[in-house]
Amino acid sequence: MRLLRWLLNAFNPFGQKEAFFAGLAWFRLLLVVKIVYGLVMLISRCVIEEGDALGHWIGRGESFPVFSVSVLFFTLLPLPWQFMVKRLLLMVLTLWAASFVAFFVIQAAPGDFTSQYRLNPQYSERELEKMIARYGFDKPVIVQYGLWLWRAVAYQDFGVSTKYTEVPVFQVLRTRMVATLKLSAVALVLIWVLSVPIGVYSAIRQYSVGDKVLSVLAFVGMSLPTFYVAFLLLYLATEFKIVSHLHRLVIPAAVLTISSLAGMVRLMRGNMLEVKRAQYVTTARAKGLSERNVIYKHMLRNAVNPMVTIFGYQLSGLLSGVALTEAVLNYPGLGRLILDAVLAQDLYLVMASMVMGTSLLLIGNLIADLLLVVVDPRIQVQ
Repeated sequence: MRLLRWLLNAFNPFGQKEAFFAGLAWFRLLLVVKIVYGLVMLISRCVIEEGDALGHWIGRGESFPVFSVSVLFFTLLPLPWQFMVKRLLLMVLTLWAASFVAFFVIQAAPGDFTSQYRLNPQYSERELEKMIARYGFDKPVIVQYGLWLWRAVAYQDFGVSTKYTEVPVFQVLRTRMVATLKLSAVALVLIWVLSVPIGVYSAIRQYSVGDKVLSVLAFVGMSLPTFYVAFLLLYLATEFKIVSHLHRLVIPAAVLTISSLAGMVRLMRGNMLEVKRAQYVTTARAKGLSERNVIYKHMLRNAVNPMVTIFGYQLSGLLSGVALTEAVLNYPGLGRLILDAVLAQDLYLVMASMVMGTSLLLIGNLIADLLLVVVDPRIQVQ
């Protein structure tokens, strides 16, 4: 009992007796036991098989328990765990509600996935009925949703695609997901790297020539539709003969950056101007602090709070913007795939993409809330 009590106290950095933290400590203890068991089995197999066990384990997916170590390290971080657990439970409920509404809305649309085959004389009515029964669409809608939800939760099986000849939907999404994530990551980094310094410069040098030029460019960028920017950059790339491998990523990333950069610059400029007139900024200058310290330690840290909040919506917002950009620029990404799935009424592929987009939105909001606590210590997570 003393050893068990010592382990619980050692793996509970909070030093509290609440039931929640006790459960968290038990979870960490189970992870430690699993890691030790994995190490013992790995060492024993290495001795028995003369050092060849590691390669065999990696081939079978049974190598060193990296996932358990990662989860244990994550749980040891000093994070607001009670807040995070409540948010995760709320995220699960929100995800279920979104999937419920989306499933019935898609099913309420006229026609089904067999509409593309009905004009083909090679498919008889009997064959179409067999296809409908094979995918389970002959059952009531509520039964279809229940079966889909059970397979998704219990087996992580979101169904098979009706457009891509019964291929699992996540196998279809995996082929395009890497390209879309690469494009979204490049655009997100460019938006933040450019918007913050430009907004700070415009606010500090208010009504200067540089501020007026940047303001005009920002208004022009906000007024231009995404597809127009895509066509314009595509024309410029053709005229200046940009290298083909750069053409595939640079132009879509530039389109997404221009479409979102203008609004972010204006928001950052407005926040800085609001903070610039605050009393604590005047007090900091009266104390004799340098202008650099006033700007970066007092003004910027308070002006960036609304920007951090918007970060949560940008993760899913970029995916919606990527869909149009990929369709215009013929980029082989996830957005174009989802658009084709909607047009083909591929129910399971659309549902899997909806779950992924909603999860990104919820995770982005959670990350934004945690970043707000880091940026502004005055904010308390309850």
